[in-house]
Formats: sequence, C-alpha cells, structure tokens
Amino acid sequence: MRPFAEWLAAPALLTAGTCAFAAALPALDEAQALRISQAAIGRSIPDAVLLDTREQPVRLSSFRGKPLLVSFIYTGCFQICPTQTRALHEAVKGMDKVFGAHQYNVVSIGFNQPFDSPTAMRAFAAQQRIASPNWTFLSPQPAQVDALTREFGFSWQATPAGFDHLLGVTIVDAQGRIHSQVYGDRMTAAALGEPLRQLLNAAPLAPGRTIEALVERVRILCTVYDPETGAYRYDYKLILEIIGGLAFFVSVLVHLLLDRWRQRRGTRLHVASP
Repeated sequence: MRPFAEWLAAPALLTAGTCAFAAALPALDEAQALRISQAAIGRSIPDAVLLDTREQPVRLSSFRGKPLLVSFIYTGCFQICPTQTRALHEAVKGMDKVFGAHQYNVVSIGFNQPFDSPTAMRAFAAQQRIASPNWTFLSPQPAQVDALTREFGFSWQATPAGFDHLLGVTIVDAQGRIHSQVYGDRMTAAALGEPLRQLLNAAPLAPGRTIEALVERVRILCTVYDPETGAYRYDYKLILEIIGGLAFFVSVLVHLLLDRWRQRRGTRLHVASP
C-alpha cells in the first residue's frame, strides 16, 4: 500500500462517495477521514454480534484464524457502493483462484440502520450476483453502528440525499487486528492481494499439517500480479529458482551424509584391522 502522505497528495483516489444524486451536498472532511482510518491500524476489532442474511447471529470473533476483508456499504446506494462491491467481487474471484477461498473471508456490513436489514443485505448481494462461500453480508443493530464504524476507522456523514463516506476495504489479520486500509472504489487483486499474501505467508504453520501448510505457503509465494490480465498468476521463473535451490540444498546434504558415512566406515575398518 502507498504511504499515507502519497494518499493525501492524490485525493482523486480517495474521494468520499456520495451514494445518491444531488447538488451542493455537505462534503466529508477527507483528510480527517484518512487520519481516523490510519489511526485504526493495529487496533483489535470489536467482538460485536451482527445478523447475517438469514437473520442468524454472527460474532466477528468467529472470523478469527484467517485474514478478513471488511467493506462498509449501504443498500440504498445506487452508484458508488454497488460499483465498489462489484470491483471487490472481481478482485476476490481473482484472489480465490490463487490463494483459495478457504484461506480468508470477506464481510460487507450495512451501516445505514435500520434500513440495511438482513433482507436488504440479501437483496443487495443477489443484485451484485455474489454467492461466494467466503463472503458474508451482515447487519448490525442501530445502536452498534457508531461504535462499530469508529473502531474500524470508517468515517461517514449523512447528507440530505444519502451519505458521504470514505471508500475502501479494511484488512484484518487472523488475530482480529487491523493490518491495513486499502482505499478507492476500484478495488483490484493487486491492491488487496499484496497485504493478503503478506498475512498468509506470515501465519504460523498449523500443527499436524506442517508439510501441507508449507507446500501451500510456497505456492502462494510463487504468485505474481499480472497487470495485463488484472489477476494473479504463477511466477514459473521463481518456481524454477526455488526448485533449483532445493535441489542444490539436497545435493549438498546428500554429499555431507555420504562423506560422514565414509569417514565412519573407514574408522571402523581401521579399528577392525589386526
């Protein structure tokens, strides 16, 4: 992710989205919104209980153990929120092909309560054609919204025609701490994939699955973003370099073991000689 100072120098990439058509609407203070967003990095997200699209309670702590991508939306938006969500969907599909959908989760939270109900969130997901197994749409209680958005560093402001809000996705690590903030309405596999890959590669190997987890770690390491296709692909040059390095290591190890075996055998023959 680009340094905070660079984001401030490029406000066009961070424009707060007014999700309705109107003229002369009050604007969100983007610089302040960015400072609030950046200040949330390193913070543990609250263990709030929200409702999914089936009106079943879901604790945010239930997503721990894997990285989590969090997007705040409101379902009454007809332009920015759908655009951002569709872009996020395309990025997620690209990352699923390389990292695997089982490696991380995605959550969309409706902050316009009580209107972003489980029914409204279900309809919004259907409109965007999102049915990913690792993506959940959640509705907080109205009394939760202020504290929840504040903890995530998400700024929003009601206007006569909708809301101004900071556009972006919050990336949370497997321990439930905010790792980074990715800004803009055009989410890409490159912008989201790099911090996600960092988290996946830094995760401790699961006990009892060391070899399998190590192979998965190497597989993820051997991916690179292709700007021409807008997706991740395997870096076969890096794969060959890793195979060559492993082959060299194995050959050196075998040589050392054979040399040690010869030395021990020569010692035993010397002792056994009359």
